Amino acid sequence: MEPILLRARGEDKPRSISTHLRLGGYSAIAKALVMSPEDVIAEVKKAGVRGRGGAGFPAGVKWGFVPKDTSKPKYMICNADESEPGTFKDRELIHVAPHMVIEGIIISSYAIGANTAYIYIRGEFHREAEMLNQAIDEAYRKKYLGKNILKSGFDLDVIVHRGAGAYICGEETALIESIEGKRGQPRLKPPFPAVVGLFGCPTVVNNVETLSCVPHIIERGGEWFAGVGTERSTGPKLFCVSGHVEKPGVVEVPLGTTFREIIEVHCGGVRGGRKLKAFIPGGSSCPILPANLIDTKSDFESVAEAGSMLGSGGVIVMDETVDMVWALENLMRFYSHESCGQCTPCREGSDWALDIVRRINSGHGQPKDLETLERISRYASRGMTICPLGDAFCEPIASFLRHFRAEFEAKIAAGKPVPRRKQPILPVRSSQGLFGQEESV
Repeated sequence: MEPILLRARGEDKPRSISTHLRLGGYSAIAKALVMSPEDVIAEVKKAGVRGRGGAGFPAGVKWGFVPKDTSKPKYMICNADESEPGTFKDRELIHVAPHMVIEGIIISSYAIGANTAYIYIRGEFHREAEMLNQAIDEAYRKKYLGKNILKSGFDLDVIVHRGAGAYICGEETALIESIEGKRGQPRLKPPFPAVVGLFGCPTVVNNVETLSCVPHIIERGGEWFAGVGTERSTGPKLFCVSGHVEKPGVVEVPLGTTFREIIEVHCGGVRGGRKLKAFIPGGSSCPILPANLIDTKSDFESVAEAGSMLGSGGVIVMDETVDMVWALENLMRFYSHESCGQCTPCREGSDWALDIVRRINSGHGQPKDLETLERISRYASRGMTICPLGDAFCEPIASFLRHFRAEFEAKIAAGKPVPRRKQPILPVRSSQGLFGQEESV
């Protein structure tokens, strides 16, 4: 398949507006602005594009939730927080095609009736924020942003808002809280952001990759986009392949491509000629899959059937040398640190899980530890927390134990029990009792 989202790779100046225009950029805006907003939404629904940020919810359906009979302003937010370990596709899009992202924001804002859009970008992405601001300035100078875009009567301002690097702000309601100047903690839903979002107004939050698909849908038609990929998982998809592969990086393939092709053909296979042991298909919060499932197709339904999630498309490859107890400790350290602390099951459960896995890895595990880990993964997930971070740290625990329990049991069996601390001997002292008698304490 010819690159669609990454078509500017290899260009001398891929981020410039001149390159974007030469490759056909901003032509979809002219087409969209003569359509009605309802027709734009209908075309995106026809394309069947599903959110590329992790949840996989149909973008057109989400846009349709925005109320039309309201006097409140509406907002479009582009989620460029990208905090999921193993995921770096949005960063690549900003490096290669920032104007494609902006074009998608313009069309999407027109579709929902928003005149202000925000790009919420991860705090560590200093250079990427500068790239976006430079591209936005170019778009303003060419009259693709601002007042009366292409003399259509549609106005739009785009603002880059930098976060402070919190993983939880990738969740849409925590992101909204952060833009409002509050602590980045998720909100209870309902109400959903499409009705009560930023500043209490209707808001749509879409991922960078999702919005980058929109210009191509409008330019070539929803039916064309639906013809790429599978029947229920349509379009091209960016996969970020990292870990033990010869050529790590971002790969663009149609949804439904097997993970074997992604790893062995596009990324050169497992490094050093070693054997594949396991891979995580969609970012660190997705259940791990063993090597025998490498022929799973990379679409939402097939990955779910295999026992994991497509997520954000962050493929983490592990070869035969990986210690799975160490790998789980590494993941638990991240999620324990990134829990916002709002929900008790997540706040306490993530710390507790880390303590147990760390003890097993250090050679002081106990047989009952595995049962405790399984209990934590049951009771801190499945709707027990306001946002999905409870599931994010529990799913790896359950899947690691399901597929690699023997490694945990072997490390526990080979270890030594934690040495018991001697209880200090408290001195006996006398004190005056309530009624004047002496009492021993």
